[in-house]
Amino acid sequence: MQERLAVANKAAWETKAYQAWVRHYGTPNELARKLKIDPRQPLRYWLKYLGAPSGKRVLNLLGSHGKKAICLALMGAEVTVVDISEENRLYANEAAKSAGVHLNYICADALKIPDEEALGKFDVVLMEFGILHYFTDLRDVFALVNRRLEVNGRLMLTDFHPFARTWLKTTNLQYPSGIYFDDSIKEGDVAFAKLLPEEERAGLNKVLTKSWTVGEIISSVASEGLFLRTFEEIRNAQEPLPEFYTLIADKIDAQIPPLNP
Repeated sequence: MQERLAVANKAAWETKAYQAWVRHYGTPNELARKLKIDPRQPLRYWLKYLGAPSGKRVLNLLGSHGKKAICLALMGAEVTVVDISEENRLYANEAAKSAGVHLNYICADALKIPDEEALGKFDVVLMEFGILHYFTDLRDVFALVNRRLEVNGRLMLTDFHPFARTWLKTTNLQYPSGIYFDDSIKEGDVAFAKLLPEEERAGLNKVLTKSWTVGEIISSVASEGLFLRTFEEIRNAQEPLPEFYTLIADKIDAQIPPLNP
């Protein structure tokens, strides 16, 4: 099933993604100019958990258009991005070049990174916004995170809150299902579709996604030996519901007994 999702989602993310980013952020050169003015702002959810990025090795999984990765690089980090879309890679690399920084951008399925061991270890793994729903088994994702983190390295994960997906209609989540424990595979519009004019959306491929509960997310992180530090819920500006969450977990050097001996 994961292979089916990967094939469908790669096709969706390689149809007009570059065009959508240009409409939303401007040309890569225009985005680079904006990011150089204040690279801290796009990193506002994570800097308090990251400290000074300078000198840190950061792995940005499913890094998309590279906006966060470029900001980290502007602040002195060595950044590797893994994303399934060639169009995302093209836009990100052009923006990075215009900003005067380098990204090691790998176009690949995050669960099938070529020669993964050669990447080495990282101080930080960053995963952000609309990512976990592309996987059918979260333990595979967090096993990858564990493999690539140094001891005392940190996972920083920010994504749409499962409550928002279920009950809250927002700009990014327009069709709440009303079923919190719905674990079926769903077909839907690719995230950047809303950035394109209506007449240009007809030819876009659909994505396949799977929803997760808060408990499943936290348990999957913990099951792969990562030590949960905080689960910060970020409230929607208009409604008394969380819209996002930030989960911070560290890789520690400790033997942990099995949950079910």
